[in-house]
Amino acid sequence: MEFLTSFVVEDNIDALQMLLNDLENYHKNIKVIGTASSVVDAAKALRKIEPDILFLDIMLGDGTGFDVLEIIPDIKSKIIFITASDEYAIKAFKFAAIDYILKPYDNTALAIAISRAKEQIQPQKEQIKVLNDIVKNPTHLPDRISLHTSEKIFIVDLEDIIRCKADNNYTTFYLNNNTKILVSKTLKYYSDLLKGNGFLRVHQSHLVNKKYIKEYIKSDGGYLLLKDNNTLPISTRKKAEIIGVLKD
Repeated sequence: MEFLTSFVVEDNIDALQMLLNDLENYHKNIKVIGTASSVVDAAKALRKIEPDILFLDIMLGDGTGFDVLEIIPDIKSKIIFITASDEYAIKAFKFAAIDYILKPYDNTALAIAISRAKEQIQPQKEQIKVLNDIVKNPTHLPDRISLHTSEKIFIVDLEDIIRCKADNNYTTFYLNNNTKILVSKTLKYYSDLLKGNGFLRVHQSHLVNKKYIKEYIKSDGGYLLLKDNNTLPISTRKKAEIIGVLKD
């Protein structure tokens, strides 16, 4: 059995105890070598030790988990982010395409997170920056998204996305520089995520950035002409909604 060391940064006593109990009872190969409840205490400890796995709560009493990473920028520990069951925080993680575990802890999710940490799967610094930007500006609409493909992670400005097309359980993103990015998540996932960011679900298979719509063509049942001269069909049940949005 491979033994790993861990350090937990968590300012909620009940949540901390729950995580420690789960690690002790279900993950006996994970040895907790320390805990901290604040940015200051975490930074002091992590200057002296480097655990294999760092459990890092996002929101702390004296700052955020990102402050810890800024103070210790070269930390080699695999990071498992922790967040409360907050809709906005969860959305931030989805925009950054970073895994997380929710409080109260679910042992299945915890086991998956530990497994991924063992496999050396680590978010890139740019992904963490996307997450940090969203968390620190809760009233500001996100302007970037991380797209995780089978080969690499792309950080994309939302304004550069022309449209998205469903491909079974995959989604293809079409960018204004003629790049196409295939991601292994459904169009519904991105339709829900990008709602409120200027994107319209115009058809079962199509999501479009409003800024790239050139015209609504009434002939042939109605369709959209985009600024790149591509056309998109409009589903019958979406037609009234889309016409209303375009008029506004």
